Amino acid sequence: MRLTTRLAPLAAVFAIAACEETPTTPTTEDTAEEVAGFEGALFAKKAAEGMPKGEAFDQSPIEADFSAIDARLAEHGLAARLGMIEYITVAGYAGRTVLASDRGNKRLLFHFVPGDPRRFGSNAIFYAVDETEAEAFPSVPATATEPAMDRAMATWNGMTCSTIPIAKVPSDGVDLGVVQLFAGFGGSLLVTDYMHAGWLPPAFFNTEPFFPPDGADFIVGATFTFGLVDGAGDFTDVNNDGRLDAAFRETYYNNGFPWGIDTNVFPFVDVESIVYHEAGHGLSQGHFGDIFTDGSGRCDLVDTGICDPTHLHFAPRAVMNATYSGLQQAPTGTDTAGHCSIWGSWPNN
Repeated sequence: MRLTTRLAPLAAVFAIAACEETPTTPTTEDTAEEVAGFEGALFAKKAAEGMPKGEAFDQSPIEADFSAIDARLAEHGLAARLGMIEYITVAGYAGRTVLASDRGNKRLLFHFVPGDPRRFGSNAIFYAVDETEAEAFPSVPATATEPAMDRAMATWNGMTCSTIPIAKVPSDGVDLGVVQLFAGFGGSLLVTDYMHAGWLPPAFFNTEPFFPPDGADFIVGATFTFGLVDGAGDFTDVNNDGRLDAAFRETYYNNGFPWGIDTNVFPFVDVESIVYHEAGHGLSQGHFGDIFTDGSGRCDLVDTGICDPTHLHFAPRAVMNATYSGLQQAPTGTDTAGHCSIWGSWPNN
Protein backbone atom coordinates (compact mmCIF):
# COMPACT_ATOMS: atom_id res chain seq x y z
CA MET A 1 0.00 0.00 0.00
CA ARG A 2 1.32 3.42 -0.91
CA LEU A 3 1.79 5.52 2.21
CA THR A 4 0.18 8.75 1.00
CA THR A 5 0.76 11.42 -1.61
CA ARG A 6 4.43 12.39 -1.64
CA LEU A 7 5.16 16.06 -1.54
CA ALA A 8 7.79 15.71 -4.27
CA PRO A 9 5.39 15.21 -7.24
CA LEU A 10 3.51 18.33 -6.10
CA ALA A 11 6.55 20.57 -6.50
CA ALA A 12 4.80 22.42 -9.34
CA VAL A 13 1.98 23.30 -6.97
CA PHE A 14 4.00 23.99 -3.84
CA ALA A 15 6.50 26.72 -4.60
CA ILE A 16 8.71 28.35 -1.98
CA ALA A 17 7.68 31.94 -1.41
CA ALA A 18 10.47 34.50 -1.59
CA CYS A 19 11.01 36.76 1.41
CA GLU A 20 13.27 39.77 1.88
CA GLU A 21 13.19 39.85 5.68
CA THR A 22 16.60 40.20 7.26
CA PRO A 23 17.53 37.45 9.73
CA THR A 24 18.22 38.50 13.26
CA THR A 25 20.32 36.86 15.93
CA PRO A 26 18.99 37.25 19.48
CA THR A 27 21.36 38.31 22.22
CA THR A 28 20.90 38.41 25.95
CA GLU A 29 20.89 42.22 25.78
CA ASP A 30 18.20 42.84 23.17
CA THR A 31 15.81 40.05 24.12
CA ALA A 32 16.08 39.81 27.91
CA GLU A 33 12.77 41.58 28.41
CA GLU A 34 11.01 39.36 25.87
CA VAL A 35 12.40 36.21 27.44
CA ALA A 36 11.49 37.31 30.96
CA GLY A 37 7.96 38.15 29.89
CA PHE A 38 7.22 34.97 27.97
CA GLU A 39 4.16 33.14 29.32
CA GLY A 40 5.08 29.52 29.89
CA ALA A 41 7.92 27.50 31.36
CA LEU A 42 11.25 28.45 29.81
CA PHE A 43 13.39 25.99 31.66
CA ALA A 44 13.24 22.87 33.75
CA LYS A 45 12.25 23.31 37.38
CA LYS A 46 14.23 20.36 38.74
CA ALA A 47 17.57 20.66 37.03
CA ALA A 48 19.98 18.14 38.51
CA GLU A 49 19.68 19.66 41.95
CA GLY A 50 21.96 17.91 44.41
CA MET A 51 23.02 15.27 41.88
CA PRO A 52 26.30 13.68 43.06
CA LYS A 53 29.46 14.21 41.06
CA GLY A 54 29.96 11.59 38.37
CA GLU A 55 26.46 10.13 38.58
CA ALA A 56 25.12 9.30 35.12
CA PHE A 57 21.75 10.53 33.91
CA ASP A 58 19.16 7.85 33.26
CA GLN A 59 18.75 7.37 29.50
CA SER A 60 16.90 4.08 29.54
CA PRO A 61 14.02 3.74 27.05
CA ILE A 62 10.43 4.44 28.07
CA GLU A 63 7.50 2.43 26.76
CA ALA A 64 4.20 4.05 25.79
CA ASP A 65 0.89 3.01 24.30
CA PHE A 66 0.50 4.50 20.82
CA SER A 67 -2.65 2.55 19.94
CA ALA A 68 -4.82 5.67 19.78
CA ILE A 69 -2.72 7.40 17.15
CA ASP A 70 -2.22 4.09 15.33
CA ALA A 71 -6.00 3.74 15.07
CA ARG A 72 -6.23 7.22 13.58
CA LEU A 73 -3.58 6.33 11.01
CA ALA A 74 -5.48 3.19 10.10
CA GLU A 75 -8.70 5.18 9.72
CA HIS A 76 -6.99 7.30 7.10
CA GLY A 77 -5.75 4.24 5.22
CA LEU A 78 -2.08 4.81 6.07
CA ALA A 79 0.06 1.65 6.18
CA ALA A 80 2.19 3.15 8.96
CA ARG A 81 2.23 3.13 12.74
CA LEU A 82 4.12 5.19 15.30
CA GLY A 83 7.17 3.23 16.43
CA MET A 84 9.34 5.52 18.53
CA ILE A 85 10.05 9.06 19.70
CA GLU A 86 13.51 10.45 20.49
CA TYR A 87 13.91 13.76 22.26
CA ILE A 88 16.79 16.04 23.20
CA THR A 89 16.70 18.09 26.40
CA VAL A 90 18.21 21.15 27.99
CA ALA A 91 21.05 20.60 30.43
CA GLY A 92 19.85 19.18 33.72
CA TYR A 93 17.91 16.35 32.09
CA ALA A 94 18.86 13.60 29.68
CA GLY A 95 16.87 12.94 26.54
CA ARG A 96 15.12 9.62 26.20
CA THR A 97 13.67 7.26 23.63
CA VAL A 98 9.97 6.39 23.86
CA LEU A 99 9.12 3.02 22.33
CA ALA A 100 5.78 1.63 21.21
CA SER A 101 4.62 -0.84 23.84
CA ASP A 102 1.75 -2.33 21.85
CA ARG A 103 3.48 -3.76 18.80
CA GLY A 104 4.88 -6.94 20.33
CA ASN A 105 8.19 -6.56 18.50
CA LYS A 106 10.90 -4.90 20.57
CA ARG A 107 13.34 -4.69 17.65
CA LEU A 108 12.54 -1.02 17.16
CA LEU A 109 15.49 0.20 15.14
CA PHE A 110 13.99 1.67 11.99
CA HIS A 111 15.67 2.41 8.69
CA PHE A 112 14.54 3.31 5.19
CA VAL A 113 14.43 0.63 2.50
CA PRO A 114 16.16 1.64 -0.76
CA GLY A 115 13.74 1.93 -3.65
CA ASP A 116 10.80 0.94 -1.44
CA PRO A 117 7.61 1.25 -3.57
CA ARG A 118 5.66 1.91 -0.36
CA ARG A 119 7.92 4.90 0.19
CA PHE A 120 7.79 6.47 -3.24
CA GLY A 121 10.24 4.04 -4.88
CA SER A 122 13.33 6.22 -4.60
CA ASN A 123 16.87 5.79 -3.30
CA ALA A 124 16.92 9.43 -2.27
CA ILE A 125 15.77 10.67 1.13
CA PHE A 126 13.44 13.63 0.77
CA TYR A 127 12.95 16.28 3.44
CA ALA A 128 10.65 19.26 3.81
CA VAL A 129 10.48 22.31 6.08
CA ASP A 130 7.20 23.60 7.51
CA GLU A 131 7.21 27.27 6.58
CA THR A 132 3.97 27.98 8.46
CA GLU A 133 5.53 27.39 11.89
CA ALA A 134 9.10 28.38 11.22
CA GLU A 135 9.54 31.36 13.56
CA ALA A 136 11.58 30.53 16.66
CA PHE A 137 11.01 32.44 19.88
CA PRO A 138 11.79 35.19 20.60
CA SER A 139 12.83 36.84 17.32
CA VAL A 140 14.27 34.36 14.82
CA PRO A 141 12.27 34.55 11.57
CA ALA A 142 11.70 31.81 9.03
CA THR A 143 14.27 33.48 6.81
CA ALA A 144 16.88 32.48 9.41
CA THR A 145 15.58 29.12 10.65
CA GLU A 146 15.01 27.54 7.25
CA PRO A 147 18.55 28.20 5.96
CA ALA A 148 19.89 26.79 9.25
CA MET A 149 17.85 23.65 8.63
CA ASP A 150 19.15 23.41 5.09
CA ARG A 151 22.73 23.78 6.32
CA ALA A 152 22.23 20.99 8.85
CA MET A 153 20.81 18.68 6.19
CA ALA A 154 23.64 19.61 3.83
CA THR A 155 26.19 18.70 6.49
CA TRP A 156 24.75 15.20 6.82
CA ASN A 157 24.45 14.95 3.04
CA GLY A 158 28.10 15.93 2.68
CA MET A 159 29.42 12.92 4.58
CA THR A 160 31.95 11.35 2.24
CA CYS A 161 31.16 7.77 3.24
CA SER A 162 27.70 7.88 1.71
CA THR A 163 25.92 9.11 -1.40
CA ILE A 164 22.28 8.89 -0.34
CA PRO A 165 21.36 11.63 -1.69
CA ILE A 166 19.30 13.93 0.54
CA ALA A 167 16.97 16.19 -1.44
CA LYS A 168 14.67 19.00 -0.32
CA VAL A 169 10.97 18.99 -1.24
CA PRO A 170 9.16 22.36 -1.43
CA SER A 171 6.21 22.67 0.94
CA ASP A 172 4.86 26.18 0.23
CA GLY A 173 2.33 26.89 2.92
CA VAL A 174 1.47 23.32 3.93
CA ASP A 175 1.25 22.92 7.71
CA LEU A 176 3.25 19.71 8.05
CA GLY A 177 2.95 17.21 10.88
CA VAL A 178 0.82 14.12 11.44
CA VAL A 179 1.31 14.00 15.22
CA GLN A 180 0.33 17.61 15.71
CA LEU A 181 -2.72 17.04 13.51
CA PHE A 182 -3.99 14.28 15.79
CA ALA A 183 -2.99 16.26 18.90
CA GLY A 184 -4.97 19.33 17.81
CA PHE A 185 -2.09 21.66 16.94
CA GLY A 186 -2.62 22.04 13.19
CA GLY A 187 -0.74 19.78 10.79
CA SER A 188 -1.79 17.65 7.83
CA LEU A 189 -1.57 14.17 6.31
CA LEU A 190 0.83 15.18 3.55
CA VAL A 191 4.19 13.55 4.25
CA THR A 192 7.61 12.97 2.84
CA ASP A 193 10.50 10.92 4.24
CA TYR A 194 11.56 13.46 6.84
CA MET A 195 9.82 16.65 7.89
CA HIS A 196 10.93 19.54 10.04
CA ALA A 197 7.37 20.09 11.23
CA GLY A 198 7.88 23.42 12.93
CA TRP A 199 8.22 25.33 16.19
CA LEU A 200 5.22 24.53 18.37
CA PRO A 201 4.00 26.01 21.67
CA PRO A 202 5.12 24.39 24.94
CA ALA A 203 1.70 22.81 25.47
CA PHE A 204 2.37 20.39 22.62
CA PHE A 205 5.32 18.93 24.53
CA ASN A 206 3.02 18.06 27.42
CA THR A 207 0.75 15.97 25.20
CA GLU A 208 0.34 12.40 26.42
CA PRO A 209 1.32 9.70 25.62
CA PHE A 210 4.05 11.23 23.48
CA PHE A 211 5.86 13.13 26.22
CA PRO A 212 6.52 12.68 29.94
CA PRO A 213 4.84 14.92 32.53
CA ASP A 214 6.01 18.54 32.26
CA GLY A 215 7.89 17.65 29.06
CA ALA A 216 7.59 21.24 27.88
CA ASP A 217 9.92 22.28 30.68
CA PHE A 218 12.93 20.40 29.38
CA ILE A 219 12.33 18.90 25.90
CA VAL A 220 13.90 21.10 23.23
CA GLY A 221 13.13 18.96 20.19
CA ALA A 222 11.54 15.60 19.41
CA THR A 223 11.60 13.29 16.39
CA PHE A 224 8.81 10.80 15.70
CA THR A 225 9.49 7.67 13.64
CA PHE A 226 6.65 5.94 11.83
CA GLY A 227 7.20 2.39 10.59
CA LEU A 228 5.57 0.61 7.67
CA VAL A 229 3.20 -2.22 8.58
CA ASP A 230 1.57 -5.19 6.91
CA GLY A 231 -2.14 -6.00 6.72
CA ALA A 232 -2.12 -7.23 10.30
CA GLY A 233 -0.65 -3.95 11.53
CA ASP A 234 2.78 -5.43 12.34
CA PHE A 235 6.00 -3.65 11.47
CA THR A 236 7.78 -5.11 8.45
CA ASP A 237 11.36 -5.88 7.45
CA VAL A 238 10.96 -6.59 3.73
CA ASN A 239 14.67 -6.54 2.88
CA ASN A 240 15.65 -8.70 5.89
CA ASP A 241 18.32 -6.30 7.10
CA GLY A 242 17.35 -6.79 10.74
CA ARG A 243 15.85 -3.29 10.94
CA LEU A 244 12.20 -2.37 10.75
CA ASP A 245 11.09 -0.44 7.68
CA ALA A 246 10.78 3.32 8.20
CA ALA A 247 7.82 5.07 6.61
CA PHE A 248 8.53 8.70 7.53
CA ARG A 249 9.80 10.85 10.36
CA GLU A 250 8.89 14.29 11.65
CA THR A 251 10.58 16.65 14.10
CA TYR A 252 9.09 19.35 16.30
CA TYR A 253 10.90 22.16 18.13
CA ASN A 254 9.80 23.70 21.45
CA ASN A 255 9.06 27.42 21.33
CA GLY A 256 9.18 27.53 25.11
CA PHE A 257 12.92 28.18 24.90
CA PRO A 258 14.85 31.20 23.59
CA TRP A 259 16.45 30.31 20.25
CA GLY A 260 19.27 31.95 18.32
CA ILE A 261 21.32 31.58 15.15
CA ASP A 262 24.97 30.53 15.49
CA THR A 263 24.86 31.34 19.16
CA ASN A 264 26.76 29.81 22.03
CA VAL A 265 25.48 32.41 24.51
CA PHE A 266 23.67 30.63 27.33
CA PRO A 267 20.67 30.39 27.76
CA PHE A 268 19.94 30.66 24.03
CA VAL A 269 19.62 27.41 22.10
CA ASP A 270 21.32 27.29 18.71
CA VAL A 271 18.88 26.42 15.93
CA GLU A 272 21.33 24.65 13.64
CA SER A 273 22.85 22.55 16.45
CA ILE A 274 19.47 21.19 17.57
CA VAL A 275 18.28 20.69 13.99
CA TYR A 276 21.50 18.86 13.17
CA HIS A 277 20.93 16.50 16.12
CA GLU A 278 17.30 15.85 15.21
CA ALA A 279 18.18 15.34 11.56
CA GLY A 280 20.53 12.61 12.77
CA HIS A 281 17.43 10.86 14.13
CA GLY A 282 15.70 11.57 10.84
CA LEU A 283 18.53 9.64 9.20
CA SER A 284 18.21 6.66 11.57
CA GLN A 285 20.85 7.53 14.19
CA GLY A 286 20.06 7.11 17.86
CA HIS A 287 21.41 8.81 20.97
CA PHE A 288 25.00 8.15 21.97
CA GLY A 289 27.19 8.73 25.00
CA ASP A 290 26.86 8.91 28.79
CA ILE A 291 26.06 12.20 30.53
CA PHE A 292 27.44 13.14 33.97
CA THR A 293 27.32 16.16 36.28
CA ASP A 294 30.42 17.70 37.74
CA GLY A 295 28.88 17.78 41.21
CA SER A 296 28.26 21.52 41.31
CA GLY A 297 24.72 21.17 42.65
CA ARG A 298 22.26 23.30 40.74
CA CYS A 299 25.00 24.35 38.32
CA ASP A 300 24.32 28.03 39.22
CA LEU A 301 21.65 30.12 37.43
CA VAL A 302 19.40 29.82 40.45
CA ASP A 303 16.67 31.95 38.88
CA THR A 304 16.15 29.50 36.03
CA GLY A 305 16.96 26.31 37.89
CA ILE A 306 18.87 24.78 35.00
CA CYS A 307 22.43 23.65 34.51
CA ASP A 308 24.72 25.59 32.24
CA PRO A 309 26.00 22.96 29.74
CA THR A 310 29.55 23.67 30.92
CA HIS A 311 28.72 21.82 34.14
CA LEU A 312 27.90 18.61 32.31
CA HIS A 313 30.34 16.05 30.96
CA PHE A 314 29.80 13.70 28.04
CA ALA A 315 31.55 10.42 27.31
CA PRO A 316 32.12 11.16 24.52
CA ARG A 317 30.76 14.56 23.51
CA ALA A 318 28.88 14.14 20.23
CA VAL A 319 26.14 15.73 18.16
CA MET A 320 23.97 12.72 19.01
CA ASN A 321 24.24 13.19 22.80
CA ALA A 322 20.77 13.26 24.32
CA THR A 323 21.29 16.64 25.98
CA TYR A 324 22.14 19.96 24.37
CA SER A 325 25.72 20.94 25.18
CA GLY A 326 26.08 24.16 23.25
CA LEU A 327 26.99 25.09 19.68
CA GLN A 328 27.75 21.94 17.69
CA GLN A 329 27.22 22.08 13.95
CA ALA A 330 29.73 19.49 12.70
CA PRO A 331 30.02 15.76 13.35
CA THR A 332 32.43 14.24 15.82
CA GLY A 333 34.17 10.96 15.07
CA THR A 334 31.39 9.11 16.87
CA ASP A 335 28.69 10.79 14.80
CA THR A 336 30.57 10.06 11.60
CA ALA A 337 31.01 6.41 12.53
CA GLY A 338 27.33 6.08 13.35
CA HIS A 339 26.22 7.68 10.11
CA CYS A 340 28.64 5.67 7.99
CA SER A 341 27.63 2.39 9.59
CA ILE A 342 24.02 3.11 8.60
CA TRP A 343 24.47 4.72 5.20
CA GLY A 344 27.90 3.59 3.96
CA SER A 345 26.53 0.82 1.75
CA TRP A 346 23.32 2.59 0.69
CA PRO A 347 21.47 1.70 -1.52
CA ASN A 348 22.81 -1.86 -1.36
CA ASN A 349 22.08 -2.47 2.32
